[in-house]
Amino acid sequence: MVVSKRQSNIGRNIKKYRTKFKFSQDALSKKANLAFHTIAKIESGSTPDPRIETVKKIASVFGVSLDDLMK
Repeated sequence: MVVSKRQSNIGRNIKKYRTKFKFSQDALSKKANLAFHTIAKIESGSTPDPRIETVKKIASVFGVSLDDLMK
């Protein structure tokens, strides 16, 4: 299924950048002004399709494009 594959890519890429920047999930959630559980659910793949606004906030923290998080 395309959505779940994209979701796993988004979660994987967020975790990759979070690790690169040495942010905990809690630190990333605060920097992106999102709830901690939102980050945790996206990374684990339990959020089926994160809202574009959410992904934009996370991309902004890392200084990357939406495409970088979705590829």
